[in-house]
Amino acid sequence: MTISAALNSALSGLTAASRATGVASDNIANALTPGYARRSLEVAGNTIGGAGVRILGVVRNSDPVLLASRRGADAAQGYADGVSGFHTRMARLVGNVNDPRSVPNLIAEFESSLIAAASTPSVQTRLDAVATAASELATALNAASNGLREARNDADRSIGQQVDRLNTVLQNVETLNGRIQSVKLSGGDSAPLLDQRQKLIDEVNTMIPVNVVARDHGSVALFTDGGAILLDGPAAQLSFTPTLQTMPHMTLENGLLSGLELNGMPLRLSGPTSAIRGGSLAAAFEVRDDLAIEAQQDLDAVARDLIERFEAPGLDPTAAPTDAGLFTDNGARFSASAQTGLAGRLKLNASVDPGQGGQSWRLRDGLGAAVPGAVGNAQQINAFHQALTATRTPSDPRFGTGDMTANQVGAALLSRVAQNESLATERLTFASASRTEMQKLELEQGVDTDVELQMLMQIEQAYAANARMIETVGEMMDTLLRL
Repeated sequence: MTISAALNSALSGLTAASRATGVASDNIANALTPGYARRSLEVAGNTIGGAGVRILGVVRNSDPVLLASRRGADAAQGYADGVSGFHTRMARLVGNVNDPRSVPNLIAEFESSLIAAASTPSVQTRLDAVATAASELATALNAASNGLREARNDADRSIGQQVDRLNTVLQNVETLNGRIQSVKLSGGDSAPLLDQRQKLIDEVNTMIPVNVVARDHGSVALFTDGGAILLDGPAAQLSFTPTLQTMPHMTLENGLLSGLELNGMPLRLSGPTSAIRGGSLAAAFEVRDDLAIEAQQDLDAVARDLIERFEAPGLDPTAAPTDAGLFTDNGARFSASAQTGLAGRLKLNASVDPGQGGQSWRLRDGLGAAVPGAVGNAQQINAFHQALTATRTPSDPRFGTGDMTANQVGAALLSRVAQNESLATERLTFASASRTEMQKLELEQGVDTDVELQMLMQIEQAYAANARMIETVGEMMDTLLRL
C-alpha cells in the first residue's frame, strides 16, 4: 500500500466514524420518541481509489409487518375505548343494585310507600311519601334519558372534531409525501420526514384503520380497511355537519342527523361493509346511531310499562277512559305512535303531585276525585299497589315475552346495562393488552441503548485506529524528508 493510499484510507475511516457517531447519538437521544425508527450507517468499500470506505447513506430500519400489526392494535383499542366509555356512562345513569337511586330500587321504594300508605290511609305524610317516591322514579328515568341525549351530543361533537382533524392530518401527509420525494430524488436524508409522516399516519389510523401502500420515490397511499381512498396523490376531503342538539327521534335514517361524505360521496357507516369500520370514529358513529338509540328504547320500554299499568280500565273508577293514569306522557295518556323518547317525558300525574299543585289525597280517593273521601278507605291505594306488582306481559317485548312485575322490568333493564358494560370492559381490556404487547414488540425492534453504547465504543476504537494511521503516515513523511 502506498503512503497516499494509506492516508486516504485513514481519512475516509475518520469521516465514516464521525458520521456513525452522529447516527448512534441520534438513536440514543430519540429512543423513546414516538414514530422514531432506528438509523444505521450504510458503508461500502471505496472502489475508486482502491482503499478506504465510502458512505452510501443512512438507513431507516422499520419492520412493515410489525408496524401494521401495531396499528391494527391501536385502532382496535380506540374503538373499544369509545364503546366501553358509552356503556360505563349508561351504567352510571341507571345505577346498580347497590345504588338506592337505581330504577329497580326506586320502583321498590315506590312499592314500599304504597304498602305503608295502605296501612294508614288517613296519614297525610304517607300519602305525600307515595307521591314523592313516584315522582323520584319518573325523575330518574328523565335523568337517564337526558344523559343519553348528552351522550349522543358528545358523540356527534366528537365525530365533527375527528373529521376536522383527519382532513388536516391527511393534508399534512400529502405535503410530506411531496417533500420526501424531493429529498430522495436529490439524494438527501429523508429519515426525519419519514418519522414525522409515520406519526401522522398513526394518528389517522387510530381514528380510521388504514392500509399503507408504497408509491414511487418514498410516497405512500392510504386506504381504509373498508376500501375508501383517503390519500393517493391528493388527500381526500371528508365532510360532516355537526348537530347542536340531538333528540331521541333524530336518526341518520330519517335525515335529521348528518352522515359522513368522502369527496362529496356518502360513505357506508355500519355493518361489515362499513368504509370506516374499527377505530374511534366508527365507535363515535356507533354510539350516536346504534348504542344510544337502543339504550333509549330500553328506557322507553320501562316508562311505557309504568304508564300502561296505571291506565288499565277499571283501575280508578273516578277517571274517565280518556284520562291519563298515575304516570303520564308529559301529562297525557300514552300513545303507541309516540314511544320514542317517552322516558324523558315521563311525569307523575299533576293531580296527585304537590310539586305540580296537586293533592296527594287523590292517591287514596281517586285521580278524578273533586273532594276528599273517607280517610280510612285504602281500596284505591291497594289497587295501585296491585297494578304495580301484577305480572303482565309488557307491550314492548325488549325484555322478553313472559309475564313480569314492574320491578322485574326494572331489574331486566339493570341486568342488560350491567352485562353490556361488562362485555365492553372485557373487550377494552383485551384490546389494551394487545396494544401494549404490540408496542413492546415494536420497541424491542427499535433502539436498544445498550447496543448503541457498544457501537459508540467500537466507533471510538475505529476512530483512534484511523487517527493513529494518519499519525504514522505523518511520521513516515517526516523521516523521508530528513533523509
